[in-house]
Amino acid sequence: MAPQTGSQCGPGYRSPLDAMRRGPREQILYIPCIQPTPQETHRSDYLATVDVDPSSPTYSKVIHRLKMPAVGDELHHSGWNVCSSCYGDPCKTRDKLVLPSLGSDRIYIVDTGTDPKSPRLHKVIEGELLRALNVATPHTTHCLASGEIMISVLGDKNGNGKGDFLLIDAHTLELKGLWTQGEQKAKFGYDFWYQPHWDVMVSSEWGAPKSFKKGFVLPDTQDEELYGRSLNVFSWKERRLVQTIDLGPQGITPLEIRFLHDPRQAQGFVGCAMYSKVFRFFRQDDGTWAAELVIDIPAKKVDGWILPEMNGLMSNIILSLDDRFLFFSNWLHGDVRQYDVSDPQNPRLVGQIFLGGSIQKDGPVRVVEDKELSEQPEPVILKGHRLYGSPQMLQLSLDGKRLYVTSSLYSPWDKQFYPDVVEKGSFLVMLNVDTEKGGLTLNPDFLVDFGKEPDGPVLAHEIRYPGGDCTSDIWLAETEED
Repeated sequence: MAPQTGSQCGPGYRSPLDAMRRGPREQILYIPCIQPTPQETHRSDYLATVDVDPSSPTYSKVIHRLKMPAVGDELHHSGWNVCSSCYGDPCKTRDKLVLPSLGSDRIYIVDTGTDPKSPRLHKVIEGELLRALNVATPHTTHCLASGEIMISVLGDKNGNGKGDFLLIDAHTLELKGLWTQGEQKAKFGYDFWYQPHWDVMVSSEWGAPKSFKKGFVLPDTQDEELYGRSLNVFSWKERRLVQTIDLGPQGITPLEIRFLHDPRQAQGFVGCAMYSKVFRFFRQDDGTWAAELVIDIPAKKVDGWILPEMNGLMSNIILSLDDRFLFFSNWLHGDVRQYDVSDPQNPRLVGQIFLGGSIQKDGPVRVVEDKELSEQPEPVILKGHRLYGSPQMLQLSLDGKRLYVTSSLYSPWDKQFYPDVVEKGSFLVMLNVDTEKGGLTLNPDFLVDFGKEPDGPVLAHEIRYPGGDCTSDIWLAETEED
């Protein structure tokens, strides 16, 4: 199977709507699988290839596992060597998947072009090369139209917070250095999204690796030296930090940044994990940027938990390619939601489904006051298997009709909040999406149980398609012109 592309022009698609209307149905997924106890098992993380072709005899199964050569990497997110930002260059090919490691600082480059169903390791950038630049904990990968790969970092070599970005030559795959110019740096790092049409890049903040790597420590989340609460606005042309937007206490841990896919739209959304808020960020008439709260998930008053109130912990958000629907997961409450954001200032809830979580009816937590639900959700049984853990990472099919969901957030936090996953592993499920009126339903025929892997249970995280998706690809305004 050749790498999926939308055109013979260059990699990816001319526009988001071109991808949505003409892109092929996904046939395979790439998912990093993390060992829950590598110190004990001495087993390495791996990249799983999952068959999602309904006509295939291996549908809903892991068909290949590419094991990393080291132990304790903590694979997390992934991205491509090139994407739709390079659409106008027929010389470029999307054939390398980039896998940064939160634990070891390594960056793995995987060849997906030679045999997409059986990826092979192409190159390793060792963590010591990052630490020599005084950066560590690489996270989000995006490809640039310049022929470079850009990766955000979350800290310095000592585990303090530091927001900067690595540059890798997409052809030679050699580390070139750091992106940010000038003395002013972002205090923390996490995700980022750029829009050259508006001369802007916006990045988000998790916290200091020396804190979050220990697990979730509540007092640390309130310490502004350990956890972030700001959006960082850069001039794309000058590579300089020009503005910081303080989201306040409600905005602690702004994680995934989602600009609208339409590159002419100067606005987007960010999900703030700690208190489950969504802020809309936007360009003002004077050229500065601002943010406003548009979705607020109320906490639930509970008994039998570590705190008297349980926030949702919004851990992932994504946008459909037509910018109509916003999806996100509440990792503690256990639900996935769908909002109509046709009016970005006034999102409207149109779909919701529970897939586990911490407030299930037969669990130890009793909800004593709930502003949304009349009763606690039932456990979910799928194909005779109970879903342990909670929905976390999301990926939407190009046509917007299928939403894939995995359940691992980050292994130290997984083990803290959902200790069953060490023995049970995580899951991959598929939700059917109503793209007309909105609505989410669980596909009863699809389940990948990562608790039954050959070498023991693993934690499945981010999801990628070989031909790109709604979180990997960024479009440029000029490539949309016919």
